[in-house]
Order: sequence, then structure tokens, then C-alpha cells
Amino acid sequence: MSLASEAPKESFRLSMLIYDTRYRSYTIQVAVLVLLLAFLGWMTDNTIKNLAERGKDINFNFLWQRAGYDIDQQLIPYTNDSTHGRAAIIGLLNTLLIAFIGCIFATIVGVIAGVLRLSKNWLVARLMTVYVEIFRNVPLVLWIILIFVVFTETYPQPRDFRLTDEMVAAGEEPKESMILGAIAITNRGSNIPGPMLDRPLPTIEIATVPISLSAVAFLVVVAGSVLVNRRILARAKAIQEDTGLRPTTWWQSLLVLFAPAIALLMAMGFHLEYPEIKGFNFTGGIAVNHSFTALLVALILYTGAFIAEIVRGGILAISRGQTEAAYALGLRPGRTMNLVILPQALRVIIPPLISQFLNLTKNTSLGIAVSYLDLRGTLGGITMNQTGREMECMLLMMGIYLTISLLISSLMNIYNNSVKLKER
Repeated sequence: MSLASEAPKESFRLSMLIYDTRYRSYTIQVAVLVLLLAFLGWMTDNTIKNLAERGKDINFNFLWQRAGYDIDQQLIPYTNDSTHGRAAIIGLLNTLLIAFIGCIFATIVGVIAGVLRLSKNWLVARLMTVYVEIFRNVPLVLWIILIFVVFTETYPQPRDFRLTDEMVAAGEEPKESMILGAIAITNRGSNIPGPMLDRPLPTIEIATVPISLSAVAFLVVVAGSVLVNRRILARAKAIQEDTGLRPTTWWQSLLVLFAPAIALLMAMGFHLEYPEIKGFNFTGGIAVNHSFTALLVALILYTGAFIAEIVRGGILAISRGQTEAAYALGLRPGRTMNLVILPQALRVIIPPLISQFLNLTKNTSLGIAVSYLDLRGTLGGITMNQTGREMECMLLMMGIYLTISLLISSLMNIYNNSVKLKER
């Protein structure tokens, strides 16, 4: 009686890297990687040699040189005596600010327009169609310039808000008055009340960037309030699943979300500083340039038109039977859309929505058309022209935009994974 034995293992040979399917894919990948690295090395060496022939080298020391130019819109302190590196940080913060606000409001506009495009009201549906088609088919830079011209040419001058002693004696009123007595919109920009603290926490510097501990404390309190509120809602949901009755939690949510933040602000002496006309312009409060406003409005309306089509496509991807089943249960159309259709449509909407967020972030560079100094205007504009360091500035900008895009993609992919179907 013979016993079956295992076949002897074949010894490894170099030819197996090509002819054996177990190793061939790895061989191809390694070969492609080597060729790519060799190409990148050749490009880098060739670039360095060509720069050396022209008396240039790759050097980032210019970031510590004096910038010598002003930036109107700034989130942290900056003067023309600051360095080019600090100017680049100012531009980066301006880019992040307008991208963050733009993504939020473009999503709101896009969702509303996308839902209304499917409205049974013929007029509303046609109006949304006109909005989508007009903004999608005109270049974004033209919208930015048009909105900027409208702001600068149609609004009054600051002097029209001035009330002189002669006007008071004659019983006359100024030509223009502030909105709600607190907001002034002129051809130079918008002046709105600004937050002030009588007893602020100290400010520390990390890598020459000032960090307000007051702002950090406020964000920590808000984040803690949100986490506590989520636990309250989770507990209410658990009770509802066990007993069928959901406890009243709205007053607890309001108390947890707002009371700690309000208490902190009161402890730090929070108040608003209102803009006042002095001399030839307004002082006090927060001055928002029309370049910022025009770029933000154009990005919101332009990107919102694309998001509207994404939302409409996501809704149409949901079976009509879902809507009919919701109506059969007695749900109204609004509740059906919010509770049944949109949650399912998110699985279709999120992937292309990520691309629109990335496009909006990169399109902020078009703000240079209206002199909005973001990363493109500072590092890739004035700094590059003053220092002559084109290669370094371009490499830095490419790396920064790539990092921002990857972060946005990662965060949205995390959210996309949280809403996708979970198979059992």
C-alpha cells in the first residue's frame, strides 16, 4: 500500500520573476517604480544643472527676507516689515477661510437648487434650471469680475455716511445710513461689528504664529458641548428603542450647546465693536474687502450650480417606490425628502461632491483677478515677482495645494464610509 506524499517544492529561479504568475505582477510593479524614480531623478538633476548654468540655485532662504508689501485681508497680525514666509501663511489662511466658507454655503445652495429643480411647480423648477445653466456655462473668472464690479460701482462712498455739524444744524440727514445701525456697505468694502473681549486670555506664539488662547478655549468648549449633546441624543434614542417613547431632549440640547459658550464669553467680557465713520473711511469693527466678497459669492453660486446637478442625479437614482412607500405611511413630501430620500441619495452624492469641494478650493486662486491676496496672490504672485524664486514658489504652492486637497479627500472619504451601506 503506497501513501500519498506532498510534491517536492520547486526551488526559486530568477526566470520565475517573469514566467511565474505568482511573481510577475510584483516584477512589473518594481520595474515601473524604478523607471519612475529614475525619471524623477533625471528631471531633478537636469533642472538643477540648468538653473546652475543661469546662476540660480534652489534656495528657500527668501522666506525669511522682508516682504515689503501690504495685505488688506489678514487673520493674524502682519505688516510690510514681516517676512515672505509670514506673508505666505497669511495667504494660506485666506485660502482656507474662503474655501471653508465656500464649501459650506455652496453645499447649502446646491442642495436647495437640486431639490427645487425636481419641484412640481413649473415656475420654480424652470428658475432653478436657468440658474444652473447660466452659472455652469460661464467661466468662473468672469463671474468674479462681474460681481466685484457690481459691488464697487453700485454702492455709495464712505463720505455719504458722514454727518457733519452743518448738517445737524440744518436738520439734514446723511445721504446713506447704516443697515440696522451697525453694518455699512460702501464701494470700498463692508464694515460689520467685530467681537471684542475686555478680559481675554493670553496669546502665545508657535513658530511666529500667534495663537489666541481665548479662541482655543471657546473652540474647546463648543466641541465639548457638541460631544455631550451627542451623548444626550444617543441616550434618548436608546430609551426610545427600549420603550417606544422618546424623552424630551430639546431643552437639554439647547442648554448644553449654548450655556457653556455664553458663560465663557461673559466671563471674558465679550462685546461688539461697531464701525464708525471717521475721516475718509470707517474705523472699528471688521472690514471685509469686496475682493473677498466677490470671490466668495462667485464661488458659492458657481460651485452650487454643479452641486445642484449632483444632488438632482442622486435623488433620481433612488427608486420611486421609496417615495410612494413614505407617502403610504403618511409622511409629507418635505419629511419624505429629509428622512427617506436624501439619506439614501447621499451614497450617490458624496463621491462627486468631493470633487466639487476640491475644485472650489483650487479655484480660490482666481481671486488674483480682483486682487484678493490668497496663497496664489502672495507666495505665487508678489513674493515670486520680488524674489525671482519661481521654482521654489511653484514647488511650495503645489505641495500646499496637494496637501489641502488630500486632507479634504480624506475627511470626505471618512464621511462617505460612514453613510455607505453596511452589509451583514
